[in-house]
Amino acid sequence: MGSVLVPYLRARFPTCHLIGFDRGYFAHLLTGAHFAPEILLNEQHYGDIRKFPYTLLQGVDFVIHLAALSNDPMGTEFDSETLEINYLSSVKLALSASEKNVKGFIFASSCSVYGLADKGSRNEQSQTSPLTHYARSKVLTERELQAANLDSMQCTCLRFATACGMSDRLRLDLVLNDFVASAITLNEITVLSDVTPWRPLIDVEDMCRAIDWAISREFSYENQFLSINVGSNDSNYQVIDLAQAVAHRVDKAKISLNSNAPNDSRSYKVDFSLFAKLAPGALQCSLDQTIDNLIEGLDRMKFNDINFRSSNLIRLNAIRKKSDSLAFRD
Repeated sequence: MGSVLVPYLRARFPTCHLIGFDRGYFAHLLTGAHFAPEILLNEQHYGDIRKFPYTLLQGVDFVIHLAALSNDPMGTEFDSETLEINYLSSVKLALSASEKNVKGFIFASSCSVYGLADKGSRNEQSQTSPLTHYARSKVLTERELQAANLDSMQCTCLRFATACGMSDRLRLDLVLNDFVASAITLNEITVLSDVTPWRPLIDVEDMCRAIDWAISREFSYENQFLSINVGSNDSNYQVIDLAQAVAHRVDKAKISLNSNAPNDSRSYKVDFSLFAKLAPGALQCSLDQTIDNLIEGLDRMKFNDINFRSSNLIRLNAIRKKSDSLAFRD
């Protein structure tokens, strides 16, 4: 996501001083990029978010906080690290930002906080029911930020739908991205999981537009803290719908289902009406556009790895190789 956000911010705010902070685990995993996105930043710093140098916040107007162990398999395998990185470090960063008189803190949360939601669409007033370490880390962070004294700092928690789309550091451990890669390399969309769960999707480019909205949203003490679902009401899909959409865009691709797949309890439809009201027209990418952009991007990469699920484009695979450095050391 950061690899798409940096060029977006540079184009949107050409005179702003942009500062990056990253662990660098995936810095070498450029996918069809002509240059590293970081060259568009004024400063790029590397380090562990658990040891963040808070002097970097001096004079900063907005913090866009994306750092996390970023999906359920990583959270399961690295549960204590997920708590440290996704939750404790996030809260500490927000409180430090407030102390440094930062105007706005934007936290990348997730619609996965709703867990199993089998009766109707979930809105911002619905009860959260996180089923995984990753989702729990987002709920814990939101709750603590809401209760914290942030002085005059505005805090926006963007509960993103499931990410998808092309990036200069592409992830293939996202359901739609996986389907497109499978269709291109194998002429087959291999669905390993249960096809019935509901998932809302959002293109990574639209995630950037939502962050832009959060930067520019009008300040009020009434809405100083805001958790908001980010996606569109017509982007709620069942997994089988996504497989069929990819098959429609990739010639000769057939759908292969796993009849023995266990039921997936993570199923939720989400109501995005509030975001549509507050940020009309912010989201622009259709499902077909996202699929076509992925096809074009993978073609540009000359992508032909039939064993991509064992590659570093699956984030868990890359993190496992660096697991020793995930251990927190003072």
